[in-house]
Amino acid sequence: MRYAHAEAERVELVVEAPAAATPRPEPVRTMPSAPRPPLESVTEALASDEPDPAPGGALLRPLAGGDGVFTATLDGPPVGGHAVAMVTLRSGRVVWDTLPTRAPAFRLVATDLDGTLLRSDLTVSARTRRALERVASSGAHHLVVTGRPAVACRQLLNALGYRGLAVCGQGAQLYDAGADRLLSSVSLDRDLARGVVAKVEAELGRVELGVVTSPPESRFKVTPGFGERVRHGWDVTTDPGRLWAAPIDKLILHHPHVDEDRLAAVAQRLTGGQVTVVHSVKGMVEVLPAGTDKGTGVARAAELLGFTGADTVAFGDMPNDIPLLAWAAHGVAVANAHHDLRAMADEVAPGNDEDGVAVVLERLFAPEGGRP
Repeated sequence: MRYAHAEAERVELVVEAPAAATPRPEPVRTMPSAPRPPLESVTEALASDEPDPAPGGALLRPLAGGDGVFTATLDGPPVGGHAVAMVTLRSGRVVWDTLPTRAPAFRLVATDLDGTLLRSDLTVSARTRRALERVASSGAHHLVVTGRPAVACRQLLNALGYRGLAVCGQGAQLYDAGADRLLSSVSLDRDLARGVVAKVEAELGRVELGVVTSPPESRFKVTPGFGERVRHGWDVTTDPGRLWAAPIDKLILHHPHVDEDRLAAVAQRLTGGQVTVVHSVKGMVEVLPAGTDKGTGVARAAELLGFTGADTVAFGDMPNDIPLLAWAAHGVAVANAHHDLRAMADEVAPGNDEDGVAVVLERLFAPEGGRP
């Protein structure tokens, strides 16, 4: 919730006192048992339509903020069915006020990064930042769900000011961005990966290969045939055997003459569910441990955060986002999305370069009585 008052110095929300003493994340203090000057006078209170809550059985929890704007997340029903705050003005006078408590349409906003939240130049627009601030002010939570390994999205998350839990590596990793700590990671069996390569090459001919090694190294190692796809910092080797020298998280396939849709379909058919096959970048197909995808990854993260799919709106642009959107109550594809994702999405938003995520969030999290 959000509360604004130009003259407010401190705002404290009235919350129910817990039945038993339990640790609380914010400092609280007991409601005053008697009026403290300079409270409203009896005449003012009787003339006002603002609530004056009873002091018994309640605590005061301060809202975060300053300069006249304060925010908080209401983690339970308010006292008396509506939120009441004690507002200390800069003059020292204390007044009571109500706070709007309309529940957000969704409690969790799950977004892909590349091609979805990020523009094509890998930046986040000012409009999208404002929309995410509105999400946070409503009490909802933003969760990044990306195909990038944690090490490859650290700088992007820092630039976004993102400090929460993130799902990385197509769902294989849970990463605490604020602490810069990898919480969990799933590796791909190397013998199984080599078997996938052998089966695909037996049907389609030579395939160029890449692997992402397991943490903490998390290096991208590729064969020379990736050509113009090779980026700064990648390890290029002419000996494919060196790709299997260390544990890996994923295998990447690239065929110079077969498009990614057909390559993914062939790999999926030949492996018979032994692995997960997805593609999120044009020309590349990723092979992951069986059961690993963005849907399973976001479900694990949401459980840790106390949310479910029914609480969630999700955004994506590529077929690897299909499990993510299928898990969420409302799935949104941006206009530049792959046709398979657009076909299963509940809604198609403007493209990533037109701030499609922001357009939808502005509508879903429009302030009560205000314009999107």
